[in-house]
Amino acid sequence: MVREILVWPHPVLKEKAQPVHVVDDSTRALIADMFESMHAADGIGLAAPQIGVLQQVIVLDTTPREPESKAIAMINPEIVESDGEIVYKEGCLSVPGEAEDVERSAKVTVKYLDEQGQPQTLTTDGLLAIAIQHETDHLKGVLFVDHISVLKRELIRKRMKKLKNSIEADKPGAAKSKKRSTESATRSS
Repeated sequence: MVREILVWPHPVLKEKAQPVHVVDDSTRALIADMFESMHAADGIGLAAPQIGVLQQVIVLDTTPREPESKAIAMINPEIVESDGEIVYKEGCLSVPGEAEDVERSAKVTVKYLDEQGQPQTLTTDGLLAIAIQHETDHLKGVLFVDHISVLKRELIRKRMKKLKNSIEADKPGAAKSKKRSTESATRSS
């Protein structure tokens, strides 16, 4: 099922996700929904908090840009080693239409549980390493905009608020409720 992706500055995006204690069918259903939501939005990564679920789960699929890679889900991911530096223009499904240069480690080693709850370790570089860092940041309540200057972040925040307002205005029933609130404001004045 495709779930709504929260748009920054939604407060849930700043909260820390909790570890998954038991990997079961509900965890696998969440992962399936996350992959479906990420693909529907043409993304390469998604963290559970982005759909309002405060669990340490991320999904990644860099195959659109790296055909030799494969889709992967990580439960309770922890970056245990990093090396080098790389600057990459990052975007985010929770900050649609925006992209900025962010400095990351060029290579990472991550420990995580797979969809069967089995411990795994992966060492990678390139786009997958960047995506892992980006998505694990989400689990800590950190977005890519937290890695850029305050001025750029505030300009993006203003654009996201405008976007949110236009999305709210386009929702079914929004015109009716807006008309009702205008009428009640007129009556109470």
